[in-house]
Amino acid sequence: MSLSGMTGFGRAEGARAALAWTWEAKSVNGRGLDVRFRAPSGFDALEPVAREAAKARFSRGSIQLNLTLSRDAAAADVRVNVPRVEAILDQLQPLIDTGRLAPPRADGLLAARGVLESEDAVGTDDVERAALTAEMGESLAEALDALAKARADEGRSLAAVMKALVDEIAAFVVHARNTAGARPETIRDKVRAQFAELLAGDLPEERLAVEAAALAVKADVREELDRLDAHVASAKTLLNAKGPVGRKLDFLTQEFMREANTLCSKSGDLALTNTGLALKAAVDRFREQVQNVE
Repeated sequence: MSLSGMTGFGRAEGARAALAWTWEAKSVNGRGLDVRFRAPSGFDALEPVAREAAKARFSRGSIQLNLTLSRDAAAADVRVNVPRVEAILDQLQPLIDTGRLAPPRADGLLAARGVLESEDAVGTDDVERAALTAEMGESLAEALDALAKARADEGRSLAAVMKALVDEIAAFVVHARNTAGARPETIRDKVRAQFAELLAGDLPEERLAVEAAALAVKADVREELDRLDAHVASAKTLLNAKGPVGRKLDFLTQEFMREANTLCSKSGDLALTNTGLALKAAVDRFREQVQNVE
């Protein structure tokens, strides 16, 4: 699986006997995987199935799974509730035996409440119920597959944008390395001049050594530039990797920003500072896109 986003929508329909249903699967950004399930009363048993199916496909995102039902009354099977008929006849028989009531007609019995029942796919039969649950599970899988495809489509768009941003970051690192403030000879001249000022201050030798070392470290940004190069290489690898990489990219973005901030704080050169600020802006745009990656 290539880079995947976290936003998408999937829908699937199914029907069995007089019952029709629709699954809708929606997804938005999330730090982890949060699956929310909504279904009509009596279908709670589908929730663990739905959650496991979502976990099998996704690792991040806030996912809403909705099940809606509709029944076709005309297509429903009708049956006679025989126990109900027998109970009515048992109640009427004494009146019939004494001649106070004529034997009831069939149409009268059928009109009594509870005698005719409409059977749909949501009956009490365990075999039918299991078959219905299985078909609903298949429809759910179709909806989740459609959602996964939508997230993959978003991922392809994100990958193009993010690769361009990584190239931009890499260009700023090259530019920073080529500025006068980052060149070894410039750094040496700067440290030499500041060291001369320290010597003029008549500092103790121990203090002089500490201050000189601090100046050298502060003026040299080559280590930060080397780490930024390494981060660029890691970002390119992750953007071409298989599977979820959002959390790794999020951590890498923090490292990018840490080095960019250090570069700006250590810079004593206006051109290098401006490049560092542009680098931070590019990293921030990259970070915004990372929030959409699974």
